[in-house]
Amino acid sequence: MRSLLSLLVLLALMGATRADPHDPHRWLEDVTGKKALAWVKQHDGVARRALAGAPAFGTLVERMRAALDTDANIPYVQKIGAYYYNFKRDRAHEHGVWRRTTPDEYRKDAPRWETMLDLDELARKDRVAWVWQGASCLRPAFTRCLVHLSLGGSDAIVIRELDLETRAFVPGGFALPPSKGELHWRDRDSVFVETDFGAGTMTTSGYPRMTKLWRRGTPLARAELVFEAKATDIGVSAQHDDTPGFERDFVVHDLTMEKAELALLRGGKLLHFGTPLDGKPQVWREWYFLQLRSDWTVTGPRGPVTYRAGALLVAPFEDVLAHRYAFEVLFEPMERRSLASLVFTRHAVLLQELDEVRDRIEVLHPGDNGWRREVMTTDAPLSVTEISAVDDAESDEYFLTVNDFITPATLFFGTIGGPPPVRLKQDPSAFDASGLVLSQHEARSRDGTRVPYFEVARAGLELDGARPTLLSGYGGFEESMRPSYDSELGLGWLEQGGVYVLANIRGGGEFGPAWHRAAIGANRPRAYEDFGAVAEDLIRRKVTAPAHLGIEGGSNGGLLVGNMLVRRPELWGAVVCSAALLDMRRYSHLLAGASWMEEYGDPDDPEAWRHLEGISPYHQVRADVRYPPVLFTTSTADDRVHPGHTRKMVAKMEAQHHEVLLYENIEGGHDGAATHLQSAFLAALEYTFLWARLR
Repeated sequence: MRSLLSLLVLLALMGATRADPHDPHRWLEDVTGKKALAWVKQHDGVARRALAGAPAFGTLVERMRAALDTDANIPYVQKIGAYYYNFKRDRAHEHGVWRRTTPDEYRKDAPRWETMLDLDELARKDRVAWVWQGASCLRPAFTRCLVHLSLGGSDAIVIRELDLETRAFVPGGFALPPSKGELHWRDRDSVFVETDFGAGTMTTSGYPRMTKLWRRGTPLARAELVFEAKATDIGVSAQHDDTPGFERDFVVHDLTMEKAELALLRGGKLLHFGTPLDGKPQVWREWYFLQLRSDWTVTGPRGPVTYRAGALLVAPFEDVLAHRYAFEVLFEPMERRSLASLVFTRHAVLLQELDEVRDRIEVLHPGDNGWRREVMTTDAPLSVTEISAVDDAESDEYFLTVNDFITPATLFFGTIGGPPPVRLKQDPSAFDASGLVLSQHEARSRDGTRVPYFEVARAGLELDGARPTLLSGYGGFEESMRPSYDSELGLGWLEQGGVYVLANIRGGGEFGPAWHRAAIGANRPRAYEDFGAVAEDLIRRKVTAPAHLGIEGGSNGGLLVGNMLVRRPELWGAVVCSAALLDMRRYSHLLAGASWMEEYGDPDDPEAWRHLEGISPYHQVRADVRYPPVLFTTSTADDRVHPGHTRKMVAKMEAQHHEVLLYENIEGGHDGAATHLQSAFLAALEYTFLWARLR
């Protein structure tokens, strides 16, 4: 379709390079090059013939798609004004519909929905494979919304202004063409805008370096500059806080993935808070919250005070703005306990904590005598418990979901300070989980670090080393891995008798900033040692053996399994590597790669390259080593991790006569799939490949 093709041409311009005598496969970085696409098509054909030909494959795809499509799944909602809004995709609406209902109607088993925007109808009209990316609506009337639409699942989005009363896009309204930009409401007739304003207006990471104020009825070229970042920064945005009684404007200046500066825009001037750039500030009504990533020493009323990395601090907003740092500590980190996130309701603050990678929720209430707290308990210690505010500006109502690998999600509704939450809805079981047990274990890494992992297996599993086992992980960007229900995993792996393991390795956020920073830069191999330790523990416990042990990961997790492939090939029977970073020499020059140099290092720095070369699977794969078979997957429309990483790795391994397969979906972006059918097909390919090699 025309717009998707335009995006792919843009990616080609960003990634296209001439042949390099030191990298004979670099021509595969040309995203839409005729030669490169012919090569991709040939490899897709091989993968399809190898994996998708059997009748059982089609049945698996249909079961997976049905599990995603069913109307019995919980329709998760967002409260906008007086209505609950939901986005729904199913067999009849491949691209989906944005719809709404009332809170009273939502409590029913089969609510009546009003369609506000039909993406299938829009896709037919525009001849574009639109993928829904959400909407932001203007308080207090909530009749105008900025709708975000992705081209085939890419990170680049189109933004259009929708009138909810007419259910039509506003003629001459606010709109942005495809970009990694954003619009933020300031009021009905003005927005903050970040986009590609022309030559020199994007950062080296591919994001806008300018934020401007754009007034209705004026051309975008006349928008007023608010702030401009440096080209080497990640980007910038301006946002309006529409909390009644606390309306104000902020600028967020992202210097790196971990360092950002929040500034208040008041009277045409930017006012800075002076708190650490690597802290994570959040503003709620009259309060300023700061979650620390590193220790911070300040001089308070009683002298110097040092706050620890991982702590959550709070002080009155205006005090911090005036650089009066008399903070109260709301959360004190412990070795195995960390703060995952904050949730705000009208009168309360909810702390989502991880204690030994198990969820714990605390409710805090500000008062004249400090902050009163209570613990919200759940009956499922190994389950993921997620809480969200129904409307953080208007009420103390909340939604609570509970699920794990073998238990479908249940949605509860409650009010802070009220009776216990009531169950509203529950997802149906997508697969047969009878006899499955979720447990938590621990391995010891090379340096003695305790590394937890979750395991799903049949009760009374015979420990004879013969069970097909799939090990997954991520280990990056302070992201925490937790057990959650996945119908595709259940249908394709667990129901068939496979064991599934999720490793909580360093580089993630399971135990706070220190757990993350233990495996960044030159210390990256710690994450790989942790992952290897979990594999060895599974073998030691005789859950499985190398011939039956597979691994899978995507994005940074793809870099993880790519490294495990070349570092410990003797441990694995099969590998699935998706949307992966694999060429660490080139990564910072491709698409969003420059934004990750704080995590990995700068390959153009000779000292950093010395360690990056050691974690670059593309540079470490050898012809004289026997590797397990690998299925690589990516998307032509992935504008985050360049598909050239995967293509080049496949080409090099083929040239060395290793067993590899490649599947590249033209749509899907970084997720690899833009529709339920594409998602089911991709998952079925992966599990079919694993079962064929691990039994």
